[in-house]
Amino acid sequence: MPSGNRGTSLSRSTGLSGDMKVNVDFKQFRLENGLAVILRQDNSVPVVAVDICYHVGSKNEKRDKTGFAHLFEHLMFEGSEHVTKGEFDRYISLAGGYNNAYTTEDVTNYYDVLPSNQLPLALWLESDRMLKFSVTKEALSTQREVVKEEKRWRIDNRPYGDASEKMQGLIFPVGQYHWPVIGSMEDLDSASMDDVRNFYERYYRPNNAVLVISGDLDIDQTERLIRKYFSDIPPGKMPIPDMVFEDKELNREVVEELRGQVPSSAIFVAYKIPPDGSDEYYVLNQVAKVLSDGNSSRLYKRLLYDAQAVSDFDVSIEGMEKSGVFMFSAFVSPGRSEKDVLKMFDTEIARLHDSLVSEYEFEKGRNATVSSYVGRLSTNSGVADALAHYHTFFEEPGMINSEVERELSVTRREMREVVRNFLGNEKRVVLFYHPEGKG
Repeated sequence: MPSGNRGTSLSRSTGLSGDMKVNVDFKQFRLENGLAVILRQDNSVPVVAVDICYHVGSKNEKRDKTGFAHLFEHLMFEGSEHVTKGEFDRYISLAGGYNNAYTTEDVTNYYDVLPSNQLPLALWLESDRMLKFSVTKEALSTQREVVKEEKRWRIDNRPYGDASEKMQGLIFPVGQYHWPVIGSMEDLDSASMDDVRNFYERYYRPNNAVLVISGDLDIDQTERLIRKYFSDIPPGKMPIPDMVFEDKELNREVVEELRGQVPSSAIFVAYKIPPDGSDEYYVLNQVAKVLSDGNSSRLYKRLLYDAQAVSDFDVSIEGMEKSGVFMFSAFVSPGRSEKDVLKMFDTEIARLHDSLVSEYEFEKGRNATVSSYVGRLSTNSGVADALAHYHTFFEEPGMINSEVERELSVTRREMREVVRNFLGNEKRVVLFYHPEGKG
């Protein structure tokens, strides 16, 4: 239970063997209809963040009905039983707040940030669109076109915009992670009102969601408000299908060369790794920091400073519920070879494979981890999103207090071991992009 005015405390001792302590106080309970609730009190500023996370993403779709999870992210703003089209955003804006949503392979998350005296408004709005399917044919038609335009803007007409989609299809050759979150436009065009209604009734239900509120609140009063607005919503009648996750391991290096309207050559490399929450995931996160975090990182010095072979590069790690991806991307400088860039990258991976990282690199990565966690937990919306994530993926919101220590416990020997096990050339996907007419 929260006590005092601050709901989060962070501390870290100094030195190479130091650690960081996180203490986010929260209360959790569950309504009779199955809705999980997490409340975290922080009265330092008169603001609250309201986060509702539905445990449904693109991996819950069927092969011939893709894009539904992302489509619903749009449809849920088209109006509900007592809120007309466009009024949800208008109510939040007039109350001095803002709202948005996002969809991943695993979840669909809606959040509102607004003055704390407007909390009842946010709870009424969110409960109303959870209560009853209210999508019209007109709304479905409108949002299908919005999604198509989003795909044209983000993917089809943007240089390298389709890289992520192509990489995902290759790194996951089969199974629920094979198709992109935005889905197939053909599948969306063929979606009927019955298809959309069934998707809503199966997944948009209190017993498939968690409600997190973080900020300037009173625990007991907020619990009463939640029971007032959400207790009467019935649990879903349709069973949530049991999902047997399908995947196929890569047993070779997959290389594709693409030509298109891009300003320069580029390279994208992806490795399949264990899922978010696994021991290997935290270790690989530290490996990514050694490779690319800051001007003293290995790839910055080799690719940008010494060789001047790229104009920009990135190393990222994506942890999903059932798997993960470790990705390197780089945009090649004029007159330089993308194959040479790949060799330089492989040389740095080989160094990690053969030798332990230095003490300096190791401590630098740990310091970056501390900064990242402090930044994430510095806002009510960041805390709410984290609590929703830990509950949805692991049913353990308390991981918000232990995850940073878990990552800081990574050793240099573990870093070398995961590189040997997961970042080998024999099991990866490589995409080369070339400008039209090149080579």
